[in-house]
Amino acid sequence: MGTFHNDRGELHGITVVIETTAGDCLVGRFDLEDERGLLLRDVDVHRAGDAGRSREDFLDRVSRFGPWPRHRALLLPRADVATLRRLGEV
Repeated sequence: MGTFHNDRGELHGITVVIETTAGDCLVGRFDLEDERGLLLRDVDVHRAGDAGRSREDFLDRVSRFGPWPRHRALLLPRADVATLRRLGEV
């Protein structure tokens, strides 16, 4: 019996935190990585320089309540990824 989506990688379906080279912070469910980049689902974004709240406040809220899905799907080029961690590691 085969595994479901076994070709999508070990992070498939896991909520991850990505910090970009531009300083943005993205939280979403990891779908897959291919030559185009990383595909995330149900993504919330904290932009570098957001005046409304700090990155720490953003991550605290996401850790407690989950991401607010501002983007149903987002494809991020691998070159734009500075760090990639599971939400539970933050």
